[in-house]
Amino acid sequence: MSTNNSNDKPESSSSPTRTSVSRRSILAMLGVGGLGTVGVLPRVASAHHPDAVTDDPTESDEHEGHRGLTGHGAPDPSEPLEEHDAAVSDVVSDGPSADVVKNLALAGRGERLLPNGTTDVWAHEGYAYVGTFNTPCGTGAGYVDGGEVSLQEDLLGPGIAVFDVHNPNKPEYVGSIPSVAGSRTNDVKVANMNSGQVLAHSNEACDGGPGGFELYNVDDPTAPMHLASVQTDDINGFLRDNFGYVDFGVHNLWFFTQGANDYIAAVVESEFGNFQIFDITDPSNPEFVSGWGAESLFDPNVDWASTTDFAQILEADAYLFGGFGSSQNRFLHDVTVNEEGTRAYLANWDAGLVLLDISDPANPTLVSQAIDPNAGDGEVNSHQAFPNEDGSVVVETEEDFDPFELTFEITSGANAGEYPVAEGAITEPIVDLPDGTMSGPTTYVGLGCEAGSVLPAPSPDHIAVIQRGDCTFTSKAQNALDAGYAGIVVFNDAARGDALVTMGGDPVDIPGVFVGHSTGLAILGVNDVSEVIPGASGAPVEVVSGYGRWGNVRIWDYSDESNPQLRSEFDTVCSANPGDPSCDPRGTYSVHNIIVEDDMVYISWYSDGVLILDISDPANPVEVARYSPSGQDFEDQNGGIQDVWGIDKEKNSPWIYASDRNGGLYVLKELGSGSENRNR
Repeated sequence: MSTNNSNDKPESSSSPTRTSVSRRSILAMLGVGGLGTVGVLPRVASAHHPDAVTDDPTESDEHEGHRGLTGHGAPDPSEPLEEHDAAVSDVVSDGPSADVVKNLALAGRGERLLPNGTTDVWAHEGYAYVGTFNTPCGTGAGYVDGGEVSLQEDLLGPGIAVFDVHNPNKPEYVGSIPSVAGSRTNDVKVANMNSGQVLAHSNEACDGGPGGFELYNVDDPTAPMHLASVQTDDINGFLRDNFGYVDFGVHNLWFFTQGANDYIAAVVESEFGNFQIFDITDPSNPEFVSGWGAESLFDPNVDWASTTDFAQILEADAYLFGGFGSSQNRFLHDVTVNEEGTRAYLANWDAGLVLLDISDPANPTLVSQAIDPNAGDGEVNSHQAFPNEDGSVVVETEEDFDPFELTFEITSGANAGEYPVAEGAITEPIVDLPDGTMSGPTTYVGLGCEAGSVLPAPSPDHIAVIQRGDCTFTSKAQNALDAGYAGIVVFNDAARGDALVTMGGDPVDIPGVFVGHSTGLAILGVNDVSEVIPGASGAPVEVVSGYGRWGNVRIWDYSDESNPQLRSEFDTVCSANPGDPSCDPRGTYSVHNIIVEDDMVYISWYSDGVLILDISDPANPVEVARYSPSGQDFEDQNGGIQDVWGIDKEKNSPWIYASDRNGGLYVLKELGSGSENRNR
């Protein structure tokens, strides 16, 4: 069956189909060529950026799923990782020597040599379940809507790979739960519900498939029974009815129970209501209960599910696609619910860590917002959060795939100084230039849309200053390259002001950045663009790209949950200093996911491996264990360098389960006390 969360819409009797409207057609319906308040389309190896937008609303150059009201829903949270995979795919390195603390040992392997292919892991009652990323995308083979399915015998195929881990030292592959055609299975969870053991996995389109999530009964994990396919829509009826805001991907899930009622919390990639609760007491007939989103932080007095005020909706859209640093959005990324099922910890990216009271699942209410824009590198990027048992301490991760920082400076003249900047997604990475620098005198070339209209560069070191408008960024960049310029600076038009976007489109072999409208005028030394003509000289500029830092861990004191306080941050050598010689240039050194048990935090930290922190003193976290092998022998057996995505742990036992994106399932054993402690 298919369940829709919009109570005023009929149920469908088949799996959901993608009926949503593309970003460009929405812009055409609105009669605009794009707004400045748009989201995040990073190009790793330079910086996280805002949305990739062209000036031609008929040309679509963004990834499917990267959307907003000016597009269609929240950014696809996995896009930065996809970009990073592509950016480092041809890097060759021997890697660093592992820095391994000797009290975390490898016990067993569920080998799955699928490069960049394995996602999350969840262990439950003797079985471990791992998901699959974009490749291979779901085929639908073996999928049965509302009935018993046969596990697929395809370890390297899509879907949920199931391992028998009753003997943790020797995991045995027993088959894969089928995938939905055209979708990936990013997240998987299993829990004991009132109706039995229930498995949920998320759906995110990787080849035009549906979003939402699937529910299975796995009382016998070797004979799963499909229970329901749930479609997830925007909570706002106006957006559903007028813009096709239906069938969004789900990125993460969490089960919880209150008495006789079972629920699942879903992270939905919609515009409004990213946090959605479904009643699955009867898991074959899930019912939408409620939705909440960061738009309620923007204005808590608006009923965001029912408003039809389009100006109000656009104002909220601008807030949701704003934020801190270069990766600016305030959409939900992950959720954890406490064991009592009364508190939901929402990692809301640049809205920070949000605590909701869900004692009444139909009416989530805000308890607090924990945010410190000065922490780490100022990106915020709240990715996941996990409380300790009594909720007095909450550990939060900041996911950041941008190890570089970009600065833009007018180097002389009356307007000399630094200005905000975003690097292009289509241009040559500035970090790859000599000294990671683009600098030189500037020349204004107007809109730069016609090849013949771009005056030749006065000298090979000149940088073209170009106004946004009328044609694609690709055309502007190519015409400047053909005219002999060493780089480009595109500045926003007056209507869209100082909003920064990432220039998207087809790649052009020229470095380039995007700046606000006022910055463009400052370069040209005028008050209005009408005061300057093509060929005029501007002030010299310098753009420098250098190492910054990756994402780290933040530890919050929630003893007063209405007023959380940041107690400490934790970095590894490579997250704090990507240029350290010990850091493999192929590596991803952002933190990812966590599990908290007692005073210990169990962490998947991509290329830093699996870490355990002791947070008995939240102000002074201490690393007590790490599993971080490297070298050619390890890469051969892992199918690539270490790249740990998921983490799970059997409560009150030494067994830890980690999923490596390249190598599959790892079962680790936490050894006894007396091992080396290390604070890094």
